[in-house]
Amino acid sequence: MRDYRYYQSVFAGIPKPFAFVDLDLLEENAEQIVLQSNEKKIRIASKSLRSVSILKRLLQLDESYSGIMCYSAPEALHLCAAGLDDLLMGYPIWEESWIVALSSEIASGRNITLMIDSPAHVQHLERIARREQVRIPVCLDMDMSSDWLGFHFGVWRSSIRSLDAALTVARQVASSDYLYLDGIMGYEAQIAGVGDRYPCQFLKNTVIRMLKQQSIRQIAKRRAAIVQAIHEMGVRPRFVNGGGTGSLHLTGKEDAVTELTAGSGFYSPGLFDYYQDFRFQPAAGFALEIVRTPTPHIYTCAGGGYIASGSAGKDRLPKPYLPKEARLLTNEGAGEVQTPLFYRGTETLELGDPIFFRHAKAGELCERFTRLYCVSGGKIVEEATTYRGDGLCSL
Repeated sequence: MRDYRYYQSVFAGIPKPFAFVDLDLLEENAEQIVLQSNEKKIRIASKSLRSVSILKRLLQLDESYSGIMCYSAPEALHLCAAGLDDLLMGYPIWEESWIVALSSEIASGRNITLMIDSPAHVQHLERIARREQVRIPVCLDMDMSSDWLGFHFGVWRSSIRSLDAALTVARQVASSDYLYLDGIMGYEAQIAGVGDRYPCQFLKNTVIRMLKQQSIRQIAKRRAAIVQAIHEMGVRPRFVNGGGTGSLHLTGKEDAVTELTAGSGFYSPGLFDYYQDFRFQPAAGFALEIVRTPTPHIYTCAGGGYIASGSAGKDRLPKPYLPKEARLLTNEGAGEVQTPLFYRGTETLELGDPIFFRHAKAGELCERFTRLYCVSGGKIVEEATTYRGDGLCSL
């Protein structure tokens, strides 16, 4: 049972702060993701994991896991050096030196697909590919947001917001001698990345659920139409990618989609507590050391201000996890050099004891630590380096 004493015993003697992954819960989450995928292949979103060791472990866990979606060129090169392949760049790259470096890997036989969403991207890549004498596979990123009466439900991502815009770019790629359309992608961030089970927010949750239901139907039709139109051009991309952990159970039902992307669900960070349709196990976290007790029920920890990206709000703060009932103080939150908590539970806490937290988002935890202590069966079985531990600092 994962309670406070379980992890306190596992990490006895480990200097704090530290980050950890519970491999047993990680694998349980991975199995749940497979069950939700409707037998589609699953590409792993590396930005949510940021550890080569963890990526390799998941890729070997089940045959459903195939390929990685990267978030930066330096990261892709880092993964190439670690022997990983079938890398999809999740975002466009403009810096010429990075495109040249990736082109070199492609020329040597690496399977790396670059992301595009505009004619300018095509022209830029084609110019470099012609000069480097390499044929670059590209993926067309379609906007999956929804608009109703002037309300934009989604993220500002791709500029391809219509069938005509998609076909314009696809034809441009098809006419190139140095690029070819390897994939089509559409990420429904407003489904996968928006919680709909926030406490004490009934009206907001109800509206978000309604918008999600409307949006997913619209998305499925749009995606199917674009894929069909590109097929009618005589172009058959290797993959059609969709989804995120928060929308796997919906996107996996679409016939047009050949593979899904999942990332955050493996670690299941704090924000994942606010989704109605699924539950995953909290498999990753960090520990801070109690260094002060200013009152009998306030325990002050060293460090801890690991705030998640996105629109600023309470849900971006790290969440006290164990012992249960520990909570941040409203006026101080999680601090740069100290984090006070209020706790009036059954555990007896002393100076030097750990408080376990969960980061609000997944991979950002690894930007704070050089390694992850990997736990299985009640003991530490591995120390896996993070990207930062490997010396990588990109995005």
